[in-house]
Amino acid sequence: MSDTGLNALQPMWQPSAARMQQSLMQHYMESLQQQGLNLTSYAQLYQWSIDESPAFWASIWDFFGVVSQHRGSHILKDKTQMPGAQWFPDAQLNFAENLLRFRDERTALVSVNELGERSVMTYAQLYQATAHMASALRAQGVVPGDRVAGLMPNCSQTIIAMLATASIGAVWSSCSPDFGVQGVVDRFGQIEPKVMITVNGYYYNGKTIDLSDKVNAIATQIESLQHIVVAPFVDGLDNLTNFNASCAWDEFVDTQATGIEFTPRGFNDPLYIMFSSGTTGVPKCIVHGIGGTLLQHLKELGLHTDLQRQDNLFYFTTCGWMMWNWMVSGLALGAQLTLFDGSPFYPTPERMLDLIDAEKISIFGTSAKYLGALEKAAVVPRQSHQLSSLKTILTTGSVLPPESFDYVYEQVKDDVCLASISGGTDIISCFALGNPLLPVYRGQLQCRGLGLAVNIFADDGTPVRATKGELVCEQPFPSMPIGFWNDPTGAKYRSAYFERFDGIWAHGDYAELTPQDGVIIYGRSDAVLNPGGVRIGTAEIYRQVEKVDAVLESIAVGQQYQGDERVVLFVKLRPQLHLDEHLVTEIKTTIRANATPRHVPAVIIQVADIPRTISGKITEIAVRQVIHNEVVKNTDALANPEALEYFKNLSQLQ
Repeated sequence: MSDTGLNALQPMWQPSAARMQQSLMQHYMESLQQQGLNLTSYAQLYQWSIDESPAFWASIWDFFGVVSQHRGSHILKDKTQMPGAQWFPDAQLNFAENLLRFRDERTALVSVNELGERSVMTYAQLYQATAHMASALRAQGVVPGDRVAGLMPNCSQTIIAMLATASIGAVWSSCSPDFGVQGVVDRFGQIEPKVMITVNGYYYNGKTIDLSDKVNAIATQIESLQHIVVAPFVDGLDNLTNFNASCAWDEFVDTQATGIEFTPRGFNDPLYIMFSSGTTGVPKCIVHGIGGTLLQHLKELGLHTDLQRQDNLFYFTTCGWMMWNWMVSGLALGAQLTLFDGSPFYPTPERMLDLIDAEKISIFGTSAKYLGALEKAAVVPRQSHQLSSLKTILTTGSVLPPESFDYVYEQVKDDVCLASISGGTDIISCFALGNPLLPVYRGQLQCRGLGLAVNIFADDGTPVRATKGELVCEQPFPSMPIGFWNDPTGAKYRSAYFERFDGIWAHGDYAELTPQDGVIIYGRSDAVLNPGGVRIGTAEIYRQVEKVDAVLESIAVGQQYQGDERVVLFVKLRPQLHLDEHLVTEIKTTIRANATPRHVPAVIIQVADIPRTISGKITEIAVRQVIHNEVVKNTDALANPEALEYFKNLSQLQ
């Protein structure tokens, strides 16, 4: 058993009886009991959802009242095939119709930019705005299967454009505007969009960024583009581009349209095209289906997150990260979404905490790194803010270390469900996540997701518990990709997930199932360190290094050295601090005392910055390539590619 498992036997938080009773998870279990199923615990419910997978997913459809033209009697076809199984093969439905089922005067969207400018849109207004955009897209020849691309900030216009696209049965794909020109072309160029929706500029960290030159450069390299629609996100900037078919948003939309013609589509027809990080080559184009995305998101948001109509959901995300797609599905439950675009630390580290109080956010989603940065900045939210509306904190993007659990319950709020969640773009959802019926244990994700046969395999493919191994899924599930774009034989798709264990989804996470039936994630399998043949997850090292006050951030990689692999640790320190022998000793002693001697890096080096992807994840693979004098193929996938220069020609690595 890991040290985290030993330390996690006492819950840090437990839901009250009232909270459990009012949860959608409890209501769902009661609905199954009324059908004669004797399921009285989450463990029993989870096992039933695996043993009777088709019946489970049919019950999710019924419980949430999926809007469809036809469901059909077949639930799962070719159920032994992975990939190849088909869910609800006869169903006809429309994704946007399910997200726009509410059309009343309750608030749907609150959009806040970095300047603090705020706009509000009701569900009725959202439906009408979507009708205007959908009619305009149809008039420009967009038909089912066409691609519409969004180079957009996290604002209401992005959601409107996506819903309009989905209402037609077309396919939506988005990138955040901080991607470089090549990064956008590498993504959108592969899928050949007919229309691109963008903005004139955006704000970040106190700066105004004009997008006109970038959009013009992109337009010249994507021949499929027939129209570019430019929304006025920044005051005082030109709303048009040099592209001969560009049009301002207000001029493009059809304000005479009063209703939406929702085009019925197959359950397994494409809805979204998502992209892999692309740090090791041209990004993979991952295609997700309409029905699988909807069912999985309803289950995760409704049951696991307990998102209800009265809730206000916030996730700090860009439109280039799958958490944006996940968050937007909250509309299907009638909740309010609060959108923010900008730096979470501008003008102060308390910016997002101010937003929680101002907007009365009840479910707050962020990255694990954000909580770590708050702690490093000595922010004590329970003293500076009320946070009275806050009931749940969600984190993902990287491993949430046990010490961040301590920080939340000691310095943020003691009565809050801290749900660390883990999945990815590959499944547009989560394999392990939160649960309103279960306690929170230090360092653990609360549970495996319903309907997902998640297990941990040893290298030989045997299941293990309380031992580290490969996170796998042993049965088909609806939100598996329907394929990769331009992969007619499915070879790339099979290679990505099914080569390690035949017929089993291998997700690429190094993880552990705990005695509490929770999950611990230790990092990506492809970043696992292997000194002397001992496998070490990078998160195990980061957890210890983050205890050292002088260190703001770190990244660990394996370096081939004298016929073996040694661990090299790079650290970014607080301003004006320098790595000396005393600090090196403190870091090594902290790691050795709390982990094992194997975890202690052979070399520790100070760098000015650490490379990360656009979605904020540090990229061990790129650093490993640089220190081995290999070429990083796609630096446009990085938010700060210049940081790679700090890792070149380092004499300390000799």
